[in-house]
Amino acid sequence: MALLKLKERVIEAYAATRDIKKFPELVSELSDHFAKSWAVGSYKEAMESLERGSLDELDVIFVCVDKNDEDNLDAVTGFIKAVKARRLKVLLVARDISPTSLHQIMRHGTDDFLPCPPPKDALGDALARLRDNAIEVETEQKKTKKRRRGIVLPIYGVAGGVGTSTFAVNLAWEMATFDKKSPIKVAILDLNFQTGSVSTYLDLGNRDAVTEMLTNIENLDADMFAESLTSFKSRMAVLTAPPEIFPLDIVNGHAIENIISFARESYDFVIVDMPTTLVDWSANVLQMAETYFAVMELDMRSAQNMMRFLRVLKSEELPEEKMQFVLNFAPAFTDLNGKARAKRFSESLGIDINILLPDGGKPVLAANDQGRPLADAAPKNPLRKEIRKIAESLITMAEEQKAAIA
Repeated sequence: MALLKLKERVIEAYAATRDIKKFPELVSELSDHFAKSWAVGSYKEAMESLERGSLDELDVIFVCVDKNDEDNLDAVTGFIKAVKARRLKVLLVARDISPTSLHQIMRHGTDDFLPCPPPKDALGDALARLRDNAIEVETEQKKTKKRRRGIVLPIYGVAGGVGTSTFAVNLAWEMATFDKKSPIKVAILDLNFQTGSVSTYLDLGNRDAVTEMLTNIENLDADMFAESLTSFKSRMAVLTAPPEIFPLDIVNGHAIENIISFARESYDFVIVDMPTTLVDWSANVLQMAETYFAVMELDMRSAQNMMRFLRVLKSEELPEEKMQFVLNFAPAFTDLNGKARAKRFSESLGIDINILLPDGGKPVLAANDQGRPLADAAPKNPLRKEIRKIAESLITMAEEQKAAIA
């Protein structure tokens, strides 16, 4: 099963601009320095690429502005803030703009500035400064801790009660305990701010720090995020749902991206337990994901909700190729009638169901009530065995693809 796809690095630099034709000298310089390994797009296109994670490995992002951008600086500064939230380098290129506008843009976190047309060797010098600074930062980070670029794996249930949280909790735990000699760092984020059950399934208390984070989300930083996490058996980090019920739109897409980005920097795998309700930031999570699991049962409500979900993906032009469809309570191997139903089910929806989770029976409910992963409560349970196989496949493919890219 091809359960995981990692993004390949295809460009080294990106230029975001309203009109690249206003910067012919810069185009020539970029071609000299990066050959064909650079790309250009509007601020909308650049933001979409950023949200997909396509720009995460770039050396530098150029933000090019001229006097016609002064009427809509919010688009420029909003993009810069989003780039800096991902810890990326921004080089501002300005042509014929006022000092006031230049100051307003630069105070949002640009790393360097170039006038256009740029003086001789100015671009090369600016790139050298950015790279020297990046080396210093990387060296300092290595002294403190290894920085990661974690794989994001959201899990979404198309209907209530289909086993989304059970799958999420046990997948995360199987990954975290897969290799005891070289432990993989795993975090599970419960983003169901109303009825999240990850804390229940792990027998963890809901933390007031999560409430503080959500109510002060505009000030979120790495320290605040780390404070909101709790540990399960010193092997897995958990962001529980808040103690109180919050509206799902208490955070916006940008805030959710920051939460996931902070998690990615410290953990190898980030499992995200999604709410059943689709909200504005659901698309942001999908864009940041490597693989997005959609869990369902073999029943009419799952079929109807899945059809609605697929229509949303198409209408919003979201990346359907990231989807992996999971059938929980799947028919047993000897249940020929059930297997035929499952085949007709997938054909009617026009999807491939690559993951079939068996019915684990009452031991699964008992383990959830006791707040214990299946690996501890019922290690020989068929559901536990299947989830462990999935965890092993994901870990193995991640290692192979990272090695191939390197």
